[in-house]
Amino acid sequence: MPASRGRSRTKRPTSNSPKSPIEPKSTKKATKKARTASDVFLYYPQWVGYLRVFCTVLSLYLATKFAAGGEYYVHSIILYLLSFIGDLFDGMAARNFDQSSKFGGVLDMVTDRCTTAGMLVVLTWLYHDHAFVFLALLILDMSSHWVQMTSALLLEAHHKSDEGNKDKFFLVRWFYSNYPFFGYCCVGAELTYVLLYVTNYMSPSSTQSAFMFMLYYVCMPACVMKNIVNVAQLCSASTDIARKDAEEWNENNKV
Repeated sequence: MPASRGRSRTKRPTSNSPKSPIEPKSTKKATKKARTASDVFLYYPQWVGYLRVFCTVLSLYLATKFAAGGEYYVHSIILYLLSFIGDLFDGMAARNFDQSSKFGGVLDMVTDRCTTAGMLVVLTWLYHDHAFVFLALLILDMSSHWVQMTSALLLEAHHKSDEGNKDKFFLVRWFYSNYPFFGYCCVGAELTYVLLYVTNYMSPSSTQSAFMFMLYYVCMPACVMKNIVNVAQLCSASTDIARKDAEEWNENNKV
């Protein structure tokens, strides 16, 4: 009888009993596979970028191959706009799938700059009397963004971030921090070039042409402001780089 009472004092572990603190946890752990350069090339946002490149190349091919008669100008401009709109979706894909990458940022920037440059070159062919203006805009766009990216790289910051633009001119800081103004300038500038291309092949007396010219005058101020920002960006980013040179020289020479 006492023996049976002794056994009753011994508690058997039940399914509801808490585990001992020294009991090993499950060995099943989620392990992350190391990524390679090939993996980065195959990120979802990169595929959007590659599609943008394809649309740009085909658009500019049609625009230059048939520049004289403009047989495929509608196809060309649709492809151009698809490339432009794709700039919105590659960023969304990068954020949604947690696949932001330096390569993706470079691909995005290079595609933007080359697409705009290609359209400006086409406009030099269509508007011979204003060819120098378009070439000047091309040079300004490329150089200002190149210097802006270099400045941000030296500061180890994104070229659109507050940190990367903290010492820039007020106009540059406002451009990158005020999204409605940023969007109006960027979209308006691109549409200005697109409308110049399209209206070249339209009859001036057509209803479509009248609408396009009206839209052109809405977008033109944005194009002007965008290029003013480019000038400010070029100057302020150059100043940042020169300031960095001076700081490094002073530090190295204990001044």
